[in-house]
Amino acid sequence: MYCINCWHDNTRVIDSRTSEDWKAIRRRRECENCHNRFTTFEKIETTDLIVEKSWNRKQRYDRDKLEDSILKAINKRNISISTINDLIRKLEFKWWTINEITSKEIWKDVLEALHSLDEVAYIRYASVHLNFENANDFINFINNKKFN
Repeated sequence: MYCINCWHDNTRVIDSRTSEDWKAIRRRRECENCHNRFTTFEKIETTDLIVEKSWNRKQRYDRDKLEDSILKAINKRNISISTINDLIRKLEFKWWTINEITSKEIWKDVLEALHSLDEVAYIRYASVHLNFENANDFINFINNKKFN
């Protein structure tokens, strides 16, 4: 690792820690030449996740698309963006060992995560992905689900 101050090619690791989600390692380094200290992060490289859509169409996983759909569900709810990012990170960590996943599996995982986070967001997300057409669809869904 090159020093960011003098570009010397020999630095030593002083401290290493894993991130909270276990997907990155934070390393504190010191240059052996100028003794400058700096921090580096190493992230786990994941393979491209392929999403199988309806009619066997396939496309690359798009984090932004998932985030947008969740943000619509939590609109005007008291949920922070960092909470949503943590939720998405946990889901991605769950999926990182597989190469292919169906869109149905994704929305079921998101729905499960939203259920424990916020009931209103959970129902909103379900209404889009289960194609609710009228108030009875909402009522039937709520009556068949158990809330905390």
